[in-house]
Amino acid sequence: MSGSDSPEAGPDRLNTSVAHNARVWNYWIGGKDNYEVDQRVGDHVAGMFPVIRAVARADREFLARAVRFLAAERGIRQYLDVGTGLPTVDNTHEIAQRIAPESRIVYVDNDPIVLVHARSLLTSSPEGVTDYIDADVRDPDAIIERAAETLDLSRPVAVMMLGILNFVLDTEEARAVVHRLMAAVPSGSHLVLTHPTFDADVGGEGNIAAMEFWNANATPPITARSRAEIAGFLEGLELVEPGLVPCSQWRAESDAAAAVPQFGAVAVKR
Repeated sequence: MSGSDSPEAGPDRLNTSVAHNARVWNYWIGGKDNYEVDQRVGDHVAGMFPVIRAVARADREFLARAVRFLAAERGIRQYLDVGTGLPTVDNTHEIAQRIAPESRIVYVDNDPIVLVHARSLLTSSPEGVTDYIDADVRDPDAIIERAAETLDLSRPVAVMMLGILNFVLDTEEARAVVHRLMAAVPSGSHLVLTHPTFDADVGGEGNIAAMEFWNANATPPITARSRAEIAGFLEGLELVEPGLVPCSQWRAESDAAAAVPQFGAVAVKR
């Protein structure tokens, strides 16, 4: 693990009196890097919207399937993981380097608790490289500049944006972020995306009240979007089959996988 940001800076920014998304998400998937306030808010949200724990697991399982697909079938050896969250088991670099040890991965987040954990938990194979950037998704130019220190941006990159654009509340700003990042990588690069939805046909109507509670009691604020709005992030790219679907059903190992109100997609830049 390398990087120029000092981990000692992290604890000064930690606020353990307010629930935080990275820690609540960690709680929902069974992790231990969370506090009582995160557990309390997480339990309340899950009481309002019981499928949220399944969403958290499905998002994580989608990550694993997408990276395995990219590494094994598309030959991708570089990954820019924006909004990585707290490290758990089978992070992007572990999955990619298991298939191709020479893979290079750059993680991006601006959560202080992620910064504290990143250097101790996100390691690399000897043949590859794993780096961490402390940066905000709303500053894609800074992400690109820093990522170029580790990744060769003249070669294909998988831009991973799982559960991160929902924190960019303005849809046009979120679209601009995606377009800027994808403009910086060459043909053959891929965008990997998940995003929560309020669409009723996949059980998302409960997201509305749950997110209202979240925004009043936790940080950072979040939004859900329709399938059409999420599809807008993928404009100009070629969707990989099966397209934009509930992330639980994207190349699922079982045809019986239940839909969750979190869309997922992989798309390629031609």
